[in-house]
Amino acid sequence: MRQEQIRNFSIIAHIDHGKSTLADRFLLLTGAVSAREFHDRLLDDMDLERERGITIKARAVSMEYEYKGQEYRLNLIDTPGHVDFSYEVSRSLNACEGVLLLVDASQGVEAQTVANAYLALEHDLTIIPIISKIDIPGVDIAAPVDEISNLLGGKEDILMCSGRTGEGVEEVLAAVIERIPAPSGDVEAPLRALVFDSVYDDYRGVVLYIRLVDGSVTPGDSVQLLSSGRSYEVAEVGRFMPQRKPFDELSAGAVGYLMCGLKDLHEVRVGDTLTHKKSAGKIKALPGYKPFKSMVFCGFFPAMDSDFDGLRRAMDKLYLNDPAFVFQQDRSQALGLGFRCGFLGMLHMEIVQERIERESGLVVIKTAPSVSYRIQLTDGSMIDVNNPAEVPDVARIEKWLEPIVQLHIIAPDEYIGAVMRLMEERRAQFGRTEYIGKKRVMMDFRVPFMEIAYDFFGKLKGSTRGYATMDYEVVGYEEADLVKLDILVNGEPVDALSTICHRSDAEKKGRKMARRLRKEIPRHLFKIPIQAAIGGRIVARENISPLAKNVTAKCYGGDITRKRKLLEKQKEGKKRMKAVGSVRIPQEAFTALLSGDED
Repeated sequence: MRQEQIRNFSIIAHIDHGKSTLADRFLLLTGAVSAREFHDRLLDDMDLERERGITIKARAVSMEYEYKGQEYRLNLIDTPGHVDFSYEVSRSLNACEGVLLLVDASQGVEAQTVANAYLALEHDLTIIPIISKIDIPGVDIAAPVDEISNLLGGKEDILMCSGRTGEGVEEVLAAVIERIPAPSGDVEAPLRALVFDSVYDDYRGVVLYIRLVDGSVTPGDSVQLLSSGRSYEVAEVGRFMPQRKPFDELSAGAVGYLMCGLKDLHEVRVGDTLTHKKSAGKIKALPGYKPFKSMVFCGFFPAMDSDFDGLRRAMDKLYLNDPAFVFQQDRSQALGLGFRCGFLGMLHMEIVQERIERESGLVVIKTAPSVSYRIQLTDGSMIDVNNPAEVPDVARIEKWLEPIVQLHIIAPDEYIGAVMRLMEERRAQFGRTEYIGKKRVMMDFRVPFMEIAYDFFGKLKGSTRGYATMDYEVVGYEEADLVKLDILVNGEPVDALSTICHRSDAEKKGRKMARRLRKEIPRHLFKIPIQAAIGGRIVARENISPLAKNVTAKCYGGDITRKRKLLEKQKEGKKRMKAVGSVRIPQEAFTALLSGDED
C-alpha cells in the first residue's frame, strides 16, 4: 500500500474519557474484529487493566478502511491517561503524525487533557479535538466546546461522537483520513525504524514494536540495533490486526512488529534505531526518547529467600517493555537480599508490584517509598539519595535539596478555598488561577514532590467531592530542612522502615509510625520498645507489653518471700530473653505504614 494511503494516529485524553471505548468502536466499524469476536476494552488485554478500568500499556493496531472508494490503512496507538503513565503517551506520539484529543462531554477539559495537548503540540502533531460520550442524557455540550476552544485557541472543527453507541464515529474516521497527513518517509532509502516498544515472548524471544521511517524490511534480512551494534537475522515481520499477523514485508510509514531471535533483554533499548547491517555506518540515528527519571523509590524483597532469582527474572522481563521502571540489587538487615526499585509515581509502583506478583507467582514485600533527594556534602560534592540507608553522617552534610514539581489542579470554582487550605498544609507556593470555563478553574502551585507523592490525590478528591483532577511535572530541586527519621525496634534500627522527611513534620510522623507499628507487631514474651529517632535524639516511643504468665498461681498462702522469689526469677528470665531474643516484623507492619489513615 502506498504511503499516501497510510495514517498513523493516537488517541490521547484524561483518564476515563473514553479512549478504549472509541478504539473498540473503530475496530468493529473497520472490520478488524467481527461482531462475534468483539468485547469491551478489546485492546486492554492485561487482567490488571480490566480490573482497574484503566489503560496501562499503549497498544498498536492496524485497520483497513474504505473511504470515498479508496482503501486506507489506519494505524492506531491507544494510550493510557493516568499521569504516572505519561511516558507511554510520549513514546506513542513519536510514532504518529496526528492525534485525537478526546474530552468527556460531562467532565470537560481536565488536567491530563491539558498536559497531553501540550505534549502533542511539542511533537508538532495535527490535533483533532473530539467531544466524547455525547449519549449521556442531559449533557451540556456548550461547556466543553468553550473549554477546548480556550485550550487550543479556536472553535474550528470540534467533532462529537459516542464510542458506546457509534454515533459520529464515521465522521471521526473521515477526519483522520482528511486532516492527518500521510507519513513522509522514503521507501527507496536505507532502512530506519524506531523501536517504540517491546515485549518478551517465552517461545519467540524479544518482539520489537517498530515504526518504519525509511526503507523496508523482510524476513531473512540482516538488521542491526545502532545503540548496541549487535546484528540479527529477521525471522518474522508483521502487523497488529489486532493480534500479531505475519506479512512478507514492512515498508516506510508502517507500524508493526519484528522478531529476530533476540534473547537478551538488555540488548534492547526503547527509542533505538533499527537498520540493515550493510547501512549501519551510513545512516543517522532517529531522535529517541528523553530519558525518564524515576522519582519514587522503594525496596522489593521476596517473601522467601529462595525466590530471589525468580524475582530477578520477573523484573528483567518487566523492564523490557517498561523502561521507566529501574532496579538494582539491594540488601536489608531486616529483609535480606532484594532490589531497590525506581518508579514515576505511586500508581506506577502499585502496578509494577501487582504485575510481578501475578506474572511470576511470587509474594513481594514492599518497603516504605521515598522520593529522590540530593545532598551537598561539606567537601562541595553532590550525591543523589534514593534510599534513606544511603544518607551519610550528619557531620558530612552541608545541605539537603528536594525535588519540586509544578502542580496543575482543575476544579469547580466553589472548591478554590478547600484546595488552597490543602495546599497550605503541603508547603506549596501559589502560582496563578485561570478560568478555563464558566465555573471551572485551573490553579498552579510549586510544591515539594514528597508532599504529593503518597496520599495527596485521595485527600484532594475528598476535599473537592471527587471533582478535582491534577497533573504535575518535576521542575528542579530546591534547598530544604530535611532529616532522616530512624525507627528502632527493641533498640535495633530497622533500615527498611527509615524515611526522610521535613524537620517540622519529623516528630509527628515518628509518633504516627510508632503507634502504627505497636498495633501491627505481635506481642512477645518480653517488652518491646519502639522508638523514632533523629540522629541520636529519640522523638517518639511506644511500648508493646509482654505476654504475661501468672507464675504465682500455684502459691496458696504461705510466706510472701516465696512469691517474690518466683516473680524475680521471671523478671530475670524476661531480661535475658530481651537481650538475646529477636523481634519478628510482619509484612502487615510495612503495608500499614503505607496506608493514609492511622486506623
